[in-house]
Amino acid sequence: MKVNFLILSMTLLLTFGCKNKTERELETSTEGTKIIINKPSLKGTWELVEFYNYKDNVVVDSFSNNTISRQIKMYTDSKVMWCKLLKSDSIEFFGYGSYTYDDGHLTESLDFGSSFMNEVIKEQHEFNFELELSENRFEQIELDEDGHKIYSENYKRVE
Repeated sequence: MKVNFLILSMTLLLTFGCKNKTERELETSTEGTKIIINKPSLKGTWELVEFYNYKDNVVVDSFSNNTISRQIKMYTDSKVMWCKLLKSDSIEFFGYGSYTYDDGHLTESLDFGSSFMNEVIKEQHEFNFELELSENRFEQIELDEDGHKIYSENYKRVE
């Protein structure tokens, strides 16, 4: 009896624990058994820590963000909001909207933002990136019209 209770407790803990950092997916194997796969999730709070510049899809330059400004992104199940603290203007920049991501691709569709961002959103409200995501880090990579990497914003998980 104690063994059954222990097995049930461990199963529930493994099934429902740590959901804030990974998504749980059930996948059926060729034998018909269910397998739980952990996938990194964007859900949470992230801080911009550095940028990469690319040439021929190779990083040629990187620089830290901490001397320029401070930028935070927050993702819920379906919404994104980001804000950037500039010493020169405390009400610029921010944006709010929805997002989707899958298979190394991130799309953010902004609904509104700060004064400057609202002007950008009038021209383009959807932003597409290549995404490299791990449990505590992600890179959103801007691609040119030929699919070559231009630059990336690199974030670390805060929460």
